[in-house]
Amino acid sequence: MSTHAKRERLLLADLLEAAGPQAPTLCHGWTARDLAAHVVVRERRPDAAAGTLIGPLRARRDRVMAEFTEKPYEELIQLIRTGPPRMSPFGLKQLDEAANTVEFYIHTEDVRRAQPDWTPRELDPVFADVLWARTEKAARMLGRKAPVGLVLRRPDGQTAVAHRGTPVVTVTGEPGELLLFAFGRQDAARVELEGEPAAIGRVTTAKLGM
Repeated sequence: MSTHAKRERLLLADLLEAAGPQAPTLCHGWTARDLAAHVVVRERRPDAAAGTLIGPLRARRDRVMAEFTEKPYEELIQLIRTGPPRMSPFGLKQLDEAANTVEFYIHTEDVRRAQPDWTPRELDPVFADVLWARTEKAARMLGRKAPVGLVLRRPDGQTAVAHRGTPVVTVTGEPGELLLFAFGRQDAARVELEGEPAAIGRVTTAKLGM
């Protein structure tokens, strides 16, 4: 049975292939080729990927990323499609779902929404609930750098406090849109913002996310 992570993986690979290696993405300074290399390094070179979180390993991460960026684009796409190596922990279904569902959803939208003719994608209710559960769980971490109070709210009224403080900005939208907003893609997220204009201006330009 297909999982959410597997579905998003294949969709990401298809979008990267269709966009081409020089296509822009929502990841600042990254082309589609850079994004593809990032995904492959994250799954296949954990020794280098750790540099995203561990400062002393950053140079190693950048060096390995540069090596993978030089690989043929078609090879990178195929490595994404086929998934992690056989002995990789990411090969376990439960870990794949836990670690990759949000990762691949965000990067899929990074490719889609950087194109001028993108249209909203309607998510099925089950997947939307999965994304909301992840948003609730990670809200405090994603919103820790918010300069004002930040509340994420679904249209049905369910809320998650991402940052305590005053004044408060309330961001209302579907789960996928809230997740994009909280991951620092504020400009691309289709949401409604409530709060003082100055506070809204500060939160829409803040460096939210990981």
